[in-house]
Amino acid sequence: MIQLKDILYKVPIESVTGSTSVAINDVHFDSRNVSLNDVFVAITGTHSNGHEFIKNAVNQGALAVVCETLPQELINGVTYVKVADSKKALALIASNFYENPSNNLKLVGVTGTNGKTTIASLLYQLFLNAGFKTGLISTVKIMVDKEQYPTKLTTPDSLTINKYLKKMNEAGVEYCFMEVSSHGIAQQRTAGLHFAGGVFTNLSHDHLDYHKTFAEYRDVKKKFFDELPATAFALTNIDDKNGPVMLQNTQAKKYAYALKTKADFNAQILENQFSGLLLKVNGNELWTKLIGNFNAYNLLAIYGVAKLLGLDELESLRLISELKAVDGRFQYFITQKEQITVIVDYAHTPDALKNVLETINNIRTKNEELITVVGCGGDRDATKRPKMGTIAATLSTKVVFTSDNPRTENPDKIIEEIEAGVSPENSNKVLSITNRKQAIKTACTMANKGDIILIAGKGHETYQEVNGERTHFDDMETVKELLTQLDK
Repeated sequence: MIQLKDILYKVPIESVTGSTSVAINDVHFDSRNVSLNDVFVAITGTHSNGHEFIKNAVNQGALAVVCETLPQELINGVTYVKVADSKKALALIASNFYENPSNNLKLVGVTGTNGKTTIASLLYQLFLNAGFKTGLISTVKIMVDKEQYPTKLTTPDSLTINKYLKKMNEAGVEYCFMEVSSHGIAQQRTAGLHFAGGVFTNLSHDHLDYHKTFAEYRDVKKKFFDELPATAFALTNIDDKNGPVMLQNTQAKKYAYALKTKADFNAQILENQFSGLLLKVNGNELWTKLIGNFNAYNLLAIYGVAKLLGLDELESLRLISELKAVDGRFQYFITQKEQITVIVDYAHTPDALKNVLETINNIRTKNEELITVVGCGGDRDATKRPKMGTIAATLSTKVVFTSDNPRTENPDKIIEEIEAGVSPENSNKVLSITNRKQAIKTACTMANKGDIILIAGKGHETYQEVNGERTHFDDMETVKELLTQLDK
């Protein structure tokens, strides 16, 4: 049995009351899951403070409590460990409890506003196809080699991360690719993990409900690179003005990728169409089924990581040419009868929406309509809503504003805030329909032969969240069903 003192290795401790030479069973930060001889770590979350549940955890059998503030009443036989930062302590404890599984993997973290899921998921696909046992921790799913597990957060809590990294060790996984969100970094979920490399994609307007200022958001991303070890690589997009900032204080080996600037890994777009991209990557031509400038950046980052992890260059290029799009990331189909192109994309930030719409506009002939269905999530950064409205109305020929996970907010109010960004000359392009299914149906009925429909914001998500309840809703499933009915 593992002892309390073993899992406290490297945890900055302020004081200990009781013995650390006791055998423990499990570790939890949710008091409801605590049972006999477990350790309870009291963390301060967004909605609740774990310190309020210390007594509950002890009543349920907790043998030890790790906290920032000691409770007034200390129970005999329970060990209390006081720390300055219980989130960081939890991450280090989780690593120790699961025997530091990241040390046995080549773990690569991908951070930035847009592109994290695509890069991490396609690296997983590439290394799997290259014959390696590979892992993935992403917004969409967790993969332990070919075994899939569901996930709800971009970067899961540190216990979940280490639990699955341990499973990867047991399955003989060599490489793991992981999305690293700004929330995950700020909440210390990745503390104690040993990274072989880090990738920065880009930085644009997002999560300012949580980080308050853009500078704070940028600096949280930078912290990930600041903490990379000297043995790791740091790969950054230097076409993004924040790209060089990420490398300023890192001890890792520094590399850059770019389409517009001289870098270690360069690409040039030779052709860009709905069937795919023709790229010149470091002097070699490459055809890929993925579409758009943003995917040229994603593929270049993937190429850079593959090279830095020691894969053969020509083999990497061959494998990149075979990669398939990630669910909900510029996923498209063309209807048989009317040849209507329907694109479903996760674009839920101003920059991502602009990238997708500009990509479509660069490919289309301009003889067809571009109809965009888009909304904004509730209980999230409200300042981006009018910007999304401006971009959608400016770059589309018609727009339907709708609901997108309103959570505890009034969806009509969210739509009004999106509409505020629409200039008077574009107001005649815009419709607002709160019901998302009805909004998609309206876009389908508006579309004529050869037109393009973009359904943005939810991508791979298969639910709508209203007042804490999730009901099934899948954009791709919905639009296929509606177009099948209308095509009859």
